[in-house]
Amino acid sequence: MDSSRRLQALRKLLAPQKLDFLLVTHLPNVRYLSGFTGSSAVLLVGGRENVLFTDGRYTRQAREEARAARVVIVRENALIAAGEWLAQKRRRATSVGIEGEHLSVASEALLRDAVRRHCRLLPKNGMVERLRMVKDEEEIKSLRVAAQLGSNLFRTALRAVRSGNPETDVAAKLEFAARRAGAEGMSFSTIVASGARSALPHGHASATPIPRRGFVVLDFGVILTGYCSDMTRTVHVGRPTAKHCGWYEAVREAQLAAIAAVRAGASAGTVDAAARKILKDNGLGRYFTHSTGHGVGLEIHEAPRIGAGEPTILQPGMVITIEPGVYIPGQGGVRIEDMVVVRERDCEVLTSATKELIVV
Repeated sequence: MDSSRRLQALRKLLAPQKLDFLLVTHLPNVRYLSGFTGSSAVLLVGGRENVLFTDGRYTRQAREEARAARVVIVRENALIAAGEWLAQKRRRATSVGIEGEHLSVASEALLRDAVRRHCRLLPKNGMVERLRMVKDEEEIKSLRVAAQLGSNLFRTALRAVRSGNPETDVAAKLEFAARRAGAEGMSFSTIVASGARSALPHGHASATPIPRRGFVVLDFGVILTGYCSDMTRTVHVGRPTAKHCGWYEAVREAQLAAIAAVRAGASAGTVDAAARKILKDNGLGRYFTHSTGHGVGLEIHEAPRIGAGEPTILQPGMVITIEPGVYIPGQGGVRIEDMVVVRERDCEVLTSATKELIVV
């Protein structure tokens, strides 16, 4: 990763915001900017220098990973150490941006005590996240590999989906296979929702046995080299009714319509509208209860949000999910989700698993 380029891009944003430094405390942002992958650190980014504060557990790791920043190993809290460093540099650090959406009230109070009124702390939300929205080719490669691993795991999940099997058994087999295939972990708690529970958009795997007949929603993802994948497929246990086939085909058509709308220059709201129109035309619009998608990268949910009326203009290199669904309370639900890369004229679909209705 090119940490120097990313840090330079962030530094260019400081002067327009009238900041001398940005104090980065959100660990995915620290990793994005510096390459450091440890569990405790803060990063100060300024016009002349970048300083990573962490503790003795990471002495060697930090110096190997964070080559574009000066590493300071501290004994006390890294946030307090950064504040004290700022207080000592007060002539060069009068205005310091903080990630207000990621800093607790208690942590902010500790920081204010440490700077001792020598610096103004100004909440500046989303500065790094806006840079992270557009992925470079190295990031896209990582996301492509993670998405392919997820797609390959779908076959494992299918073998486990059998009437009478607990949902947790399906999740366990899938997650075990993911680890054996080299995943660093799961992107989020695996969703296996069967029968009437498939109407729960986030129905995490439970001890409920898979019924003899009905939909099973499988939503899962893996982490590889720090980057997340995310996919959803819905299968049917037993012979589906004509009504169930209709639901499935409407969702599949909506998902394909939204994918077709993805291109550089399109708004996020336009992509969402493409999916909603199809479901509304099929009388299912009121059962689509969430946004059409979201960005994905070092975190499973990133900007941009692909939702109704969202004004964000898609740019080449953004990686987003497309995941419309319908959820009929007490009966069942369907969701189909792919990861796609925004390109100039269309998009690249990263998820390769079939979207035809599979009956098990």
